[in-house]
Amino acid sequence: MTERIRLLKAFQWERKHHAYRHPVPEGIEDGYRKAEYTDVMRSALRLKAALDSETPVLLDGEMIAFTRTLKNLPAIFTDAEWEKIKSEHYIHELGNVSNLSPDYGRIIKSGLLPLLERLNDSEEHRAMRIGINSVLGLAERYAQEARRRGLTELAETLKRVPAYGARTFREALQSLRILHYAMWCEGDYHNTLGRFDQYMMPYLESDLAQGRETPESAFELLEAFFLSCNRDSDLYPGMQQGDNGQSIVLGGMTPEGGDGFNLLSEMCLKACGELKLIDPKINLRVNKDTPLRVFELGTQLTKLGLGFPQYENDDTAIPALERLGYAREDARNYAMAACWEFIIPGRGMEIPNIGALPFANTVDAVIREKLTSCADIEELKAAAEKEIYRRVREAVQACSNLYVIPSPYLSLFFDGCVENSKDISLGCTYNNWGLHGTGLAPAADMLAAVEQTVFTGSVKAEELLSAMKANFEGYDELRDLLKNRCPKMGNDDDAADKYACWLLEVFSKAVEGLKNERGGIVRAGTGSAMYYIFHANELGATADGRVQGVPLPANYAPSLNIKLNGPVSLIKSFTKPDLTRTINGGPLTIEFSESVFTQSDSITKVAQLVQLFVKRGGHQLQLNTVNRERLLDAQQHPENYRNLIVRVWGWSGYFVELDKCYQDHIIRRAELLI
Repeated sequence: MTERIRLLKAFQWERKHHAYRHPVPEGIEDGYRKAEYTDVMRSALRLKAALDSETPVLLDGEMIAFTRTLKNLPAIFTDAEWEKIKSEHYIHELGNVSNLSPDYGRIIKSGLLPLLERLNDSEEHRAMRIGINSVLGLAERYAQEARRRGLTELAETLKRVPAYGARTFREALQSLRILHYAMWCEGDYHNTLGRFDQYMMPYLESDLAQGRETPESAFELLEAFFLSCNRDSDLYPGMQQGDNGQSIVLGGMTPEGGDGFNLLSEMCLKACGELKLIDPKINLRVNKDTPLRVFELGTQLTKLGLGFPQYENDDTAIPALERLGYAREDARNYAMAACWEFIIPGRGMEIPNIGALPFANTVDAVIREKLTSCADIEELKAAAEKEIYRRVREAVQACSNLYVIPSPYLSLFFDGCVENSKDISLGCTYNNWGLHGTGLAPAADMLAAVEQTVFTGSVKAEELLSAMKANFEGYDELRDLLKNRCPKMGNDDDAADKYACWLLEVFSKAVEGLKNERGGIVRAGTGSAMYYIFHANELGATADGRVQGVPLPANYAPSLNIKLNGPVSLIKSFTKPDLTRTINGGPLTIEFSESVFTQSDSITKVAQLVQLFVKRGGHQLQLNTVNRERLLDAQQHPENYRNLIVRVWGWSGYFVELDKCYQDHIIRRAELLI
């Protein structure tokens, strides 16, 4: 790390740049909240108001400019208008375009100015034109400020991009910073940086070949860009700071079928290891032929406790996406949404987190209602299958008449929007929806426990139900049997794992043939997002011996507070299902103790474990290295642990800034440390 980067990081870490922030100008919303304006025009004018109100700020030693000074603007609608829209439509999350991957590479290459020549006088194109001119206006003001400060190189860079196509690595990084920054100012959020190493590598390669940059100077530029991603991310909407979708994808198959892991991929891994910040979060695409050295590079970050990289297995994901109807070149070019969902850069207006199937709650409800009337486990499974189908259809139907706030600026980055005068909020090439699947392992454990104790054992159905109703108070022996002597998913025990395989198969069949109102399909997944908190709160005691109040696992992971045989057994259990059928996304999540990395060969051993997961057909994997005692102390003394990073569900954040329910869950997960 150079002295310049060290000083910039320290300046940001101490939040000194917050001094440049100023309140929203009074009455600013009057300029775009007018009844005669369409929604798309309001969105364009709101972006203009945001960018026009920005004050150019150049930090000492800064190489990649743009620092947000204005806090969030009022919405484009009045409260009454928004309530009316919500009464007539389904609104996903905040209502803005989110969880997409814009095709930044195309605009970086061409620049914004050439797009103006393709715009006509349609409402959508006029809104796009306002967005382009607003971004270029702010870039020009930054260039003027750089020139006033005597920062000639930065001024020349800002004069060039994003108006024109980038020619150098520095220009490409600066262009991306501005383009991505403006997206947040439009109100869009959790839209990722996509396959960063693929669209940026040509600029780096050219600079190195021409001698414009050395490997060292290019690395300094890269770290400067990564620092910029952390500069104002606390202003981004999300449940917690860190939940902001600023992720990048490294490596993986190219659309032409080649290997995409390159010099820049490796530089990104090294830069994240040096900076030790939460953004950008890395997704590393791998396959069965990926060299062990690449897994070791990723494991270096795991050892640091960053909670990333998250691994994606091309051998599983690409054919699975093709089976769902994605064109081969698009399937090969997949990126990740804010957390883990598979999406296509520049071609998908997908909502991969539109709802969830609560496996644990569904199986629990069936056990409570049907157990006494079922003659065997097959009858209970049939009832559970019927209920899964019902809940899946109910979840999809609940999202009908969707409304998404227009995003004319973001539309510039998606295929067909400019050509067809269409806003991205109305759809793109792919318009699929995704459902998470929460509590899979507890659901499988419940079925395994019921089979062993009720249908092939000596426990009466009525006794089990009474014990569950009593939260196992007075049923200590029965709870011990259910919790400690029945099969559990994660221990390579087919008696439990077979139910996980079956549940995922039923889920995948339940969504087959379903179409959403935009003509897209519905994808089944193994993720949880924040639902692992919500769904656990709705559960009483369950048939696997879990008492009320014990959380569900996050993502695709074993039940909490069970005895695990070790990481190999865990991986064997969670790679038994056919994961090509539940490819919406949702990683196997494993917690490691810091003590795992005390041996000299620990990096290689953990890397080999990741390699095993990939070779066995796993789809996604994320690893978290934690110290339970440190987490507990951080709850009591947060002032001493500002830089403590943890993986939450699909994102990394600072532990002391999380709500207590998420802190407690991570501490609970730490009890399963391997």
